[in-house]
Amino acid sequence: MSVDPSAIIVGVAAAIGGIVHGKDLPEPAQGIATQQVQSIVEAAPGFDAQIDQAIANLPPEVQDPARRAVDAAAVAVADAVAPYLPPAPVPAPPQDPLPPRDPRPEGNVSPQSSGPVATEPYSPSWWPSPTANDALAQGESDGVLSQWVPSVLDPSAATSSAIGSIAVFVPWFQKAGAICDGVKAPVLAALYSAENGFRYGVTAPVSPSGARGPGQFMPATWARYGKDADGDGKADILDVADSVMASGHLLCDMYEQIEQWKSQGEVVGDTLDLTIAGYNAGVGAVRLHRGMPSGEADYENQTKPYVAKIRASESRYASLLGIFGGGADGIGGKIVEAAVRYLGLPYVWGGGNVNGPSAGGFDCSGLTSYAVHAATSGFSLPRTSETQWNVGVEVPLADAMPGDLLFGNWGPAGPGHVAIYVGNGQMVHAPTTGDVVRVAPVFEGMKARRVV
Repeated sequence: MSVDPSAIIVGVAAAIGGIVHGKDLPEPAQGIATQQVQSIVEAAPGFDAQIDQAIANLPPEVQDPARRAVDAAAVAVADAVAPYLPPAPVPAPPQDPLPPRDPRPEGNVSPQSSGPVATEPYSPSWWPSPTANDALAQGESDGVLSQWVPSVLDPSAATSSAIGSIAVFVPWFQKAGAICDGVKAPVLAALYSAENGFRYGVTAPVSPSGARGPGQFMPATWARYGKDADGDGKADILDVADSVMASGHLLCDMYEQIEQWKSQGEVVGDTLDLTIAGYNAGVGAVRLHRGMPSGEADYENQTKPYVAKIRASESRYASLLGIFGGGADGIGGKIVEAAVRYLGLPYVWGGGNVNGPSAGGFDCSGLTSYAVHAATSGFSLPRTSETQWNVGVEVPLADAMPGDLLFGNWGPAGPGHVAIYVGNGQMVHAPTTGDVVRVAPVFEGMKARRVV
């Protein structure tokens, strides 16, 4: 065929999706519509084969005319849908010291533990995953992150899913990393990336051996270590807080046990390496092998590479935690967390408001409007960077704290750009047309303002 009917179906679905998300529909209606569009897209790849099979079943003398008729119909549909399709992605331009001033469309104003250490194998952490889980350790790239991951990281060693999701875990990695001196937050972050790529809740997979949740706990280990860490009244194996804190206590117990065995001459090796190996293979395997488990296929092909991968990515996660964590808590930390959930979302001129992205993305002040409103459960900023500058109080840039707004690209009417300070000289912002929500170094000439 000269025209691919399944591509037309995907195009139609994209057009429908753009129309749906461009309307101010209630969230439940948006969700239902999105599910229907997705079902159309998922059915599309098999459509070509169905058409070919149907034509092949026709009498030979009508097969060619039938193919031409299908091609003509596909072209007609493509022409009809074209005005509604989103524009082709524009490659992100090289980032200038400041994005160009970007006036907003008129009218786009939003409404105002102790106990015995588990000896069972913890989980087969290297079972195949449906996604690329640990790109920070593996050195993979999604082709986009190199443009918006902060320079402190190795941009070729990150994926958008890992960066975007880790923000939810950061405060709990910091808390669990303070349980003992031997196991710090970057190790926990690297371990959770290796376990399942920071998925949690219903998105956290179940391994073939039955390990569950963000930390991939086996049932017996969870029964021993699973506690209600966030005070919601239940110990939930799928919950971020409960899982991370359970991992912290388990790892610290194993670290202490291994230190004791080393002092008694029962095992040899680096204590943290052996602790991570115990998380994967069970601390009993460490004792049995008098150090790093070895010899068997599982230990050689799973446990040893698992330990090496986590230790290799530890320093990169230390940098990442420093950027997203920054010691931030309270309202400022919530503002940062709300914004970084949308890393990688396209910049859309006039996009976004207190309810989240609109027309497929955010502009700079749309992102700040949303993040502040979400973190405060109702405080609404004015809609543009110029008017947001009039809220709150200015603070010296050197005294900026996570969650403060940063303003730059100054002109006669005031600042033409606004961002959210993350900490450590970094900010999260929606830069300019053709770019995406990203973390970047603070621009020269920016001023800080504390709005809440």
